[in-house]
Amino acid sequence: MNLKNISLALLLILFSSTAFTQEKTLKVRPDAFPPVEEYGDTKALQMANTVDEMANWDRYPTYETYLQMMQQWTEKFPTLCHIDTIGTSVQGRLILSMYIQVQTFDEMYRPEFFYTSTMHGDELTGFVMMLRLIDTLLNGYGNNQQYTDLINRTRISINPLSNPDGTYRSGNNTVQGSVRYNANNVDLNRNFPDPFGTAPLNPQQVETAAMIEYAQNHNFRLSANLHGGSEVMNYPWDSYTSAEQPHPHRDWWIEVCKRFVDTSRNYSNSHFRDASNSGYIAGGDWYVIPNGRQDYMNYYHNCLEMTMEVSTVKKLSSNQLPEYWRFLQHSLVNYIGEIHSLPNGTNTISDIVKPTLRVLPNPTRDRILIDSETSEPVLIFDMRGHCVIERPAGTRLIDLQSLPCGIYILRCGTSTAKVVRQ
Repeated sequence: MNLKNISLALLLILFSSTAFTQEKTLKVRPDAFPPVEEYGDTKALQMANTVDEMANWDRYPTYETYLQMMQQWTEKFPTLCHIDTIGTSVQGRLILSMYIQVQTFDEMYRPEFFYTSTMHGDELTGFVMMLRLIDTLLNGYGNNQQYTDLINRTRISINPLSNPDGTYRSGNNTVQGSVRYNANNVDLNRNFPDPFGTAPLNPQQVETAAMIEYAQNHNFRLSANLHGGSEVMNYPWDSYTSAEQPHPHRDWWIEVCKRFVDTSRNYSNSHFRDASNSGYIAGGDWYVIPNGRQDYMNYYHNCLEMTMEVSTVKKLSSNQLPEYWRFLQHSLVNYIGEIHSLPNGTNTISDIVKPTLRVLPNPTRDRILIDSETSEPVLIFDMRGHCVIERPAGTRLIDLQSLPCGIYILRCGTSTAKVVRQ
C-alpha cells in the first residue's frame, strides 16, 4: 500500500440515540492517563543499534533497526511476505505492517487476521512480541507444521508499532522517555469513531486516519490490539458493561480468552491475575472508555477484535523480554488460529444498535428514502467525520450514487441512522 497524504479531520459526534445517550459514569482506570515517565528511567532498557544485536531478543530496537528488521524479512522471504505501509505519524515516522501470505494459484479462501501493538507508545512489551512473532512464523514456515498450516490457511497482517512518535519521543535511538500519547499529546485509543456516541472526541489524528483506511482496504475477520500496564484479556464492549450491553458473541469471547490464558499459564502460572483471577474480563466491566479502537473495529468493520494487556509493567527491563515471549508465544500463535472457528452471525454485530431514523432501502445502491418528514437539515457523514451530503429540512429522497461504497451516518437533528452504500 503506497504512502498517502492523510489530512487531519475533526470527527463530529454522529450518534445521539435516546437509547444510548443516558449519562454514564466512566470508571477511569488508575493509569489511564499516567505521568510521562511513570516508571522513570532506572530500568535496563537496552537498545539494539543493529539487527544482529536483536539476536537474543533481549533489547528494544532503535527506530532504524526496526525498519531494517522489517526490510530484511521481506528480502529473506520474498514469496512469503511484504511490507504494507499503513501510513505515517505526525512526525513522519512510518507505520508498517508485515503482511504474511503464501503466493499460490489455488482457489482456497484465506481469511484475513490482524495483530497491532503499541498504540500507547510507552507500552513496549507488545512491540517486541510482535517482531518476534513475525520472525517465528516466517522462519517456521516449512519447518514447523503448525506455523506452516496456519500460514497456508490464513492471511496475516502484523503491525508491531502503531504509535512510533510516542515510543521514540526522546529520539530514534532510545525508548527512554517513551510516552502514551502521539506527538500531538492525543491518546490514540480515545480517537476512533464511537458507535455509541458516549463522549466528545479530539480531532482525528493522522495515525488514526491511516489505521481506519487500512481497515477499510482489508476484510479482517479477527484482530487483537496489544497493550501493557496489566495482564488481562479484555473483550468488547468497552463503552458499556456486560449488564448494560453484552457483546452478541460474549460466550465465544470467553472461550477464546480462556484458551489464551490457560495456554499461557502452562508456562507461567503467575501471570494474568492482576485485573481478574480468570485472566479475562469484558472491557466495560473493568473500566468504561469511549472512542476506543476495539469497539470501532467490532461495530464498523464486523471484525472481532479484543484488547490484549500482556504485561503489568509497561516498560519491561529488556532482559525480561525473553521470559515474556516464553509464556506468550503459543497463546499468540493459537489466537491467530481462532479465525478458523468464528461464531455464527459475525456479520450482524453492528445490528445491535438501533437507529432512531428509518431509511429505505438499506443497504442501497443508489437512493434512500427517509421514512418520515424532517424538520431539520439532513446531513450525511463518512467514517472520518466529513459531511459529504447536506440537504435542507423536509428532504426525504436522497441520491447516494456520488458516494463511494461504504458505511455512512445520516443525521437529522438528534436522530441518526447508519446507511450502507453498496
